[in-house]
Amino acid sequence: MTTELNSGLGTADILWNLEDLYAGLEDKTIQSDSDWLRDEAAALQDFAGKLATLSPAEMFNLVARLEAISVRLGKLATYAFLNFTTQIQNAKAGAFLQKIRELGSEIARQTVYFELEWNGLPQEAADRYLQAQEMAGYRHHLENLRRYAPHQLSQTEEKLLIDIAPAGRSSWTNLFEKIIGHIKFGERQRTEEEVLADLYSDKRDIRRQAADDLTTGLNSQLHILTHVFNTLLADKMIDDRLRSYPSWVSAMNLYNEVEDKTVETLISTVTSRYDIVSRYYQLKKKMLDLPELTDYDRYAPLPHLPKETFRWEDARRMVLEAMHHFSPKMSAIAEQFFDKHWIHAPILEGKRGGAFAHPCVPEVHPYVMVNYTGNIRDISTVAHELGHGVHQYLAADQGYFNSSTPLVLAETASVFAELLLFKYQLNSMASKEEKRAFTCQKLESIFATVFRQIAMNRFENAVHHGRREKGELAAEEISEYWRTTQSAMFGDSVVLRKDYDIWWSYIPHFVSSPGYVYSYAFGELLVLSLYALYQEQGEAFVPMYLDLLAAGGSRSPYELLAPFGANLDDPSFWLNGLEIIDAMLRDIE
Repeated sequence: MTTELNSGLGTADILWNLEDLYAGLEDKTIQSDSDWLRDEAAALQDFAGKLATLSPAEMFNLVARLEAISVRLGKLATYAFLNFTTQIQNAKAGAFLQKIRELGSEIARQTVYFELEWNGLPQEAADRYLQAQEMAGYRHHLENLRRYAPHQLSQTEEKLLIDIAPAGRSSWTNLFEKIIGHIKFGERQRTEEEVLADLYSDKRDIRRQAADDLTTGLNSQLHILTHVFNTLLADKMIDDRLRSYPSWVSAMNLYNEVEDKTVETLISTVTSRYDIVSRYYQLKKKMLDLPELTDYDRYAPLPHLPKETFRWEDARRMVLEAMHHFSPKMSAIAEQFFDKHWIHAPILEGKRGGAFAHPCVPEVHPYVMVNYTGNIRDISTVAHELGHGVHQYLAADQGYFNSSTPLVLAETASVFAELLLFKYQLNSMASKEEKRAFTCQKLESIFATVFRQIAMNRFENAVHHGRREKGELAAEEISEYWRTTQSAMFGDSVVLRKDYDIWWSYIPHFVSSPGYVYSYAFGELLVLSLYALYQEQGEAFVPMYLDLLAAGGSRSPYELLAPFGANLDDPSFWLNGLEIIDAMLRDIE
């Protein structure tokens, strides 16, 4: 079925060209780069214990060499990950990914002294370097490292944790992806992506069957998935305890360069408006003329919603034209992803589900992965990931250490690109009924990004606390946390069947990036506010926005958003975005 689908959509040959990284697993450059990394890491051992004695010029040289190590290792790691992610069942690809992770651990063990010594310097000594002209390009990076000082361990302990890391979280995450990648769902033995796509069918029996197939498939491996989840919950608990983080989400907040107060304000403000979700689904039940709206009806298309299947070329045209109306520069960058084979689009057995954009390293370019099935939502996904790709491409000029954007801002460009596409598609529709149905679908997308992600954050909060207070959790206990936090969002508008209780078990963010999901809500509400500003300012807004993307992670989110007048600690800032959502719903009502 997947072969016919890919052929019909024109995606069979939309495969990324990883030769921009390496020519293949047998490429001799892989070995030479690995050898260089080992030699350079060993050479930098000469600086261990001497940081306080270096001149600013010598410190600059050391940091630049450490950055070069990160770039070379990042290139290897990117290739190994991308090569694996489209062939999860390939043992050779999995073994190579593990090999590179072990190499990363080896290099990190030799260079960990730098961060420990740097964070151990008295502030006066650190300021001598931070204020030196030579260090201007690395100032934010070095200041950011010092924020971790209260949570670092001794050098012996840090080296031990690095040594065992390849057999830790990343290995369990690999196992999770292999399990999900191997499951065959339903009688037709379909992939996860194919089954999830059926939840958007206009036929209720198809939606119900897809939900049943997903539940049955997950149930077949639930004992293993539960064990993986428990192990990673325990791993996080131990790491937080060792590093004296006050809560399970503190490490993520630190990584995002946002204060706990900011995140708490975001979460409390969004949960205070769960009524928007309940109102919408009560309305949808009437619009679909259903006696009750069940969990498998949530994504049912409304009458008059465009049902046609869009070929890959259609998706390309719409996304690029939508971007071009906003910024020809943005569109030109995105076009390279199509023309230069930086995208992997077809549905394949053994390919990871979902979609992502990988920044790779500045000297190469980002890569995008989607699982394109041809529906109108998938075009939005392409826009979303290309928004990330454009962001990563623009930020590359900041260098490796400063190009990586905190997750809360990383979602800004992706969500903004989705909104540009939505406005473009809406304007191309002539029928009032079609526009209404399409706006409803956009509302559902926003709900998934804002309210559902915050509900998932509440699930994570509950399950992390539960693991720490009760010990290992049974699948039923985890499922109860899931039902409780999902029910809080839906109220009495959606009937959640018992089968729905285990749907936490296929969501990769909980496994690979605990605490990550609130970043989606942050990005969506920020984008709604920024788009309102764009509507006010017109063309004058565009260079400001592109400058924000090009800045990457060179400054904190607070500093980067200051030109836009954003006060992230004020509930009214987040309520402004929520009011835009409410206004869209009132128009429908």
